[in-house]
Amino acid sequence: MLDIFNNDAFSVVNLTDAANDLAFVPGRISKSGLFRADGITTTTAVIETKGARLSLVAPTPRGAPGEAVNTDKERKLIPISVPHFERNDAVMADEVQGVRAFGSETELETVMGKVAEKIADHSQDLAATTEFSQLGAIKGVVTYADGSELNLFTTMGVAAPGVVNFDAAALKAAKDDGAFRKWCAALVRAQAAELGGLSWTGKVRVFCGDNLFDHVLGNQEVRETFKGWTEAQILREGYIEANGESFGAFEFADVIFENYRGQVGNARFVEIDDGHSFPEGVPGLFRTYHAPADYIETVNTRGRRLYAKQYEMPNGKGVNLDIQMNELNLCTRPKTLRTLRKV
Repeated sequence: MLDIFNNDAFSVVNLTDAANDLAFVPGRISKSGLFRADGITTTTAVIETKGARLSLVAPTPRGAPGEAVNTDKERKLIPISVPHFERNDAVMADEVQGVRAFGSETELETVMGKVAEKIADHSQDLAATTEFSQLGAIKGVVTYADGSELNLFTTMGVAAPGVVNFDAAALKAAKDDGAFRKWCAALVRAQAAELGGLSWTGKVRVFCGDNLFDHVLGNQEVRETFKGWTEAQILREGYIEANGESFGAFEFADVIFENYRGQVGNARFVEIDDGHSFPEGVPGLFRTYHAPADYIETVNTRGRRLYAKQYEMPNGKGVNLDIQMNELNLCTRPKTLRTLRKV
């Protein structure tokens, strides 16, 4: 009965194609194109950093030696292992017992449907894992389901910036009517200062938890800015981007505040009082690397997002089914990131 699984339709290539053709589960970041994805042929991604920055040149007397130049550009290579995520399942003989028919042209299609159903279930979990990992890269610390972490600040040898406090009461009590606008301007300048000569849009985006978003949207300066204009709709709906993947978004003083929508069970991807900001439009700021699967067929090949494979059980009662993802998500300049917190 299980000879059907020797059909080419169940090869690593075809099963992998089926897995990669499945749609992502809803995920704001994974659908935004924020992360540039590349397949690599090794299980380790190597990041090169260069510490060269602009500096002022001191004047020296004419005819005298000039200022000595440090030719060490602080170049260094940082190897980072690509995490391996795998789910193991099986299709038992009894599960396809009812579809066995001699000479049937639909038998293959029906059994493939059973396999595709199992692949789809695990693909959704892996898609959620991608979303959570990419959000971790935006935070600067990628956390995995087993509690392990990839701290991008320590990995790249840079100090983590301090938390930026959003004190709604203090901003409300400030005598300066532009206090919140200045708060936003300081945030934009601080993040822009870490970009060096890299191009960007001039705007910062913040993925906000529920409480932080509501307090920012309720800020008096924000409300007065939008009142009397067509943008007053934002005060009612909190939307400038109808992407369907967030609970609302609005822009104020070159900062886009977006109420992030995403959690698994009771675990929130963004804590309700927190926000995580990054400069928009920076080439190569966020990267995703896919390494090859640990199969003979895929050694030294360029990695793909998902892989799937089946192989018969020794007792002949079914076939084992594997689906795996070898994926690393990171921010190449973690010093540009900021964590905001409502206090």
